[in-house]
Amino acid sequence: MTATRTVLTTRALLLDMDGTLVDSDAVVERCWRRWAARYGLDEEHVLAVAHGRQGYATMAELLPDRPMALNHADNRVLLAEETADTDGVVPVPGAPAFLAALAGVPHAVVTSADDGLMRSRMGAAGLPLPELLITAEQVSASKPDPEGFLKGAAALGVDPADAVVFEDSGAGIAAGLAAGMRVVGVGPRAFAHAPTAHVTDLRAVRVETAGDGAVRLHLGG
Repeated sequence: MTATRTVLTTRALLLDMDGTLVDSDAVVERCWRRWAARYGLDEEHVLAVAHGRQGYATMAELLPDRPMALNHADNRVLLAEETADTDGVVPVPGAPAFLAALAGVPHAVVTSADDGLMRSRMGAAGLPLPELLITAEQVSASKPDPEGFLKGAAALGVDPADAVVFEDSGAGIAAGLAAGMRVVGVGPRAFAHAPTAHVTDLRAVRVETAGDGAVRLHLGG
């Protein structure tokens, strides 16, 4: 796996949370493995589907004949479990410095987590919250639908083509590309899903601001 070395020019950044800013894999795997066991499903297959999506959307894909109302009810239980469990939640390497470098740069978190889970994990990782947060409550469709990213760009006042998404999952990368945005894949999961560019983690990103409002993202390593 070779990370991209390139420069992208943008006017706004839209950042996924889990796997992109926060390493929550330990919690995600614990909770979804328990869920998979309850329904007799293959744990590895469940985890391959779960990353990047809202829980109800994962359940709908894995249990296609189950009424959606049951998926939403089951998801509320799972969200409570995930929100309460912060053991092993840490920042992705480079995330604190990366977010600090975005001071004054238009950016938002666009996550499949609800507000409570987002705040729990960002807090556990010791990361600051940007002013604009697009969480599960604010969209009608889960990633890979592009709604969340399009809402983020609109709220920041930028055209989708002038925004760059940072994502780690297949569902998230697909959502960003469907929104007409360039996507920087972060970490090993991202590489297989053909993002615009790829970095091993956020230590490989340098943010450079210009006087005309443009932001140059130097990516490498």
